[in-house]
Amino acid sequence: MTSVRLRLGAALVGLVLGVAVVFAGIARQGLAASARERLAASLETSARLAHGLLGEAALAPAERTTLQARVASVAGDVGLRLTVIDTTGAVVADSEVPPPGLAQLENHGLRPELAAALAGRVGVHERVSGTVGRRLLYVAIPVPGGALRVATDAARVGAETAALLRAVAGAGAIGLALAALLVAAIATFLGRRVRELLGVVRGIAAGDLSQRLPWRSGDELGAIASAIDEMAEQLRRRLAEARNGQERLEAVLEGMVEGVLVLDRSGHVILANPRLRELFGAWGAVEGRPALEVIRRTEVDDALREAVRTAEPVSREIRLGTDGGRQLEMYAVRFPGQGELLGTVAVFHDVTELRRLEGVRRDFVANVSHELRTPLTAIRGYAETLQDELAPEQRRQFLDVILRHADRLTALIEELLELSRIEGGTRELSLEPIDVAAMARGLLQDLKPRLDARALRAEVRAGETPRARADRRALEQVLLNLLDNAIKYSDPGGAIEIVVTAATGGVRIEVSDTGIGIPEADRGRIFERFYRVDKARSRDLGGTGLGLAIVKHLVQAQAGEVFVAARAGPGSTFSVRLPSAEA
Repeated sequence: MTSVRLRLGAALVGLVLGVAVVFAGIARQGLAASARERLAASLETSARLAHGLLGEAALAPAERTTLQARVASVAGDVGLRLTVIDTTGAVVADSEVPPPGLAQLENHGLRPELAAALAGRVGVHERVSGTVGRRLLYVAIPVPGGALRVATDAARVGAETAALLRAVAGAGAIGLALAALLVAAIATFLGRRVRELLGVVRGIAAGDLSQRLPWRSGDELGAIASAIDEMAEQLRRRLAEARNGQERLEAVLEGMVEGVLVLDRSGHVILANPRLRELFGAWGAVEGRPALEVIRRTEVDDALREAVRTAEPVSREIRLGTDGGRQLEMYAVRFPGQGELLGTVAVFHDVTELRRLEGVRRDFVANVSHELRTPLTAIRGYAETLQDELAPEQRRQFLDVILRHADRLTALIEELLELSRIEGGTRELSLEPIDVAAMARGLLQDLKPRLDARALRAEVRAGETPRARADRRALEQVLLNLLDNAIKYSDPGGAIEIVVTAATGGVRIEVSDTGIGIPEADRGRIFERFYRVDKARSRDLGGTGLGLAIVKHLVQAQAGEVFVAARAGPGSTFSVRLPSAEA
């Protein structure tokens, strides 16, 4: 690529050469005209000198016999050709024509210079002489009785012009050399400035917005430099703002629990946040791919297409997987709402837990209604029967049934209130170091009559275990509920075991029995309100279905955890982990 300096230098040198050539042409014409005028003036002076040498009466008849010789002598003195013409235009004498040849010369009266001289003026003319065959410059002056003409070789004009041109050419060459040096200096200076401009612009184009030009000037280059620096600063600020905005948007999108999908006008993915990738298992590069290829759900693709056709948001409920899979609520809308379509945005909310809680709420309402209706029906029935005449013994039995169901209702309401207090955080807990094994042994002693009544063996196994950090009353309630279930659901002759061991940073309590056990399918819901594995047996035993829910919330309120451990064979094992007092 030709540099700016070379192109600029060549252009300026060419301009100088062009101007020099034009000037030389004009100067040549001017110098030639000036040389001709000076030579003509010199010839006029020589003619007047020759006239003086010839005398005023040179053309008098008495003088003509000696005129030729005198003209030849004077021509030798002045070094010019002399011609004497009378008033009729006839040549009387000529320094370069012998006397016999004068008669053969044509009349010169019509020659331009002689015509002017015969008319009383000085005549000047340049032409090729027919007599001597050379180009001559003629000057004729009027004299008494005719005209006197002098002539010299016109090459003298060319020689003088050439000499002057050589002098002008020398001066022009010096001027051209100086101009070339000046042009080179200017081109070098401008080329350096242009290269600096180019370097800064390329740096900005490559993303380095810290580039700045180190110079300033009051000319156009200075204005360009200022404009480039200002442009770079504006670009830097705007890019920083755009980068900050993009980082904030990415942080928001990455932190969202909702999946976000943005498509362009052709339905290809522009943006998919991590949550959306997780929901639909879309990993790898997704930008630029069709939405159906990324999501792989026809109902989602249909909703996106519908959103393009309408200005209203389109909502769908999407189920991922089979039973127990995730449920998503999808909202899709085009942007902008009116005018030319630029793209589509869809938001996916994971409502799996919400739907599960709605199901739990429905089950809770159904279960609590059933739990309340059963004793109320019994109470109402026996109360109506008591209105009739009954034997004292039968009346006492009916009253016992009414009292038992009233106690059941009271226990149910008390446990509901207790669960509400625990969940609402209104039950105050006083955490203190507690010897769990000693507490378990005390509870088994209190429950000994029930254990003996069902012929159940119960024991506590514990080594050197740390004390648990717990609320005494809450921990007693947890252990009592677990032991109560173990007693209820163990067949006579079975065994109950409480194992207290040290765990990492805490204390583990395991309550095991040899009862009916818990199927694996029910273990995930065993801590829900009113959920029972064997509903008929639970009601016959007087259970409310809230004991394990209370256990779960009390343990969690003490920064612990509870779960049903996997177990081979009959029975079940509940495991509780609490923080240790030492930790």
